Amino acid sequence: MSARRAVRTAKTEKDQNAEAVAHRAVDEAKRALGERGPVSWKDGAPDLNRHMAKNTPYAEWYAQLSRAGE
Repeated sequence: MSARRAVRTAKTEKDQNAEAVAHRAVDEAKRALGERGPVSWKDGAPDLNRHMAKNTPYAEWYAQLSRAGE
């Protein structure tokens, strides 16, 4: 979160160099958490990260969740 705050601060201050550094820090953190980079599983399942649930094989399940919450 500190890297994200650094991005916000750099944007507010219009400091492009600081913003670039902060974006790199965000990327490093996301890679360390497994949110970016190669997948960690080897079972052949597709990587559906960054896909909307309605555009995946889970669309029907997701739609049921939405209807259940109404």
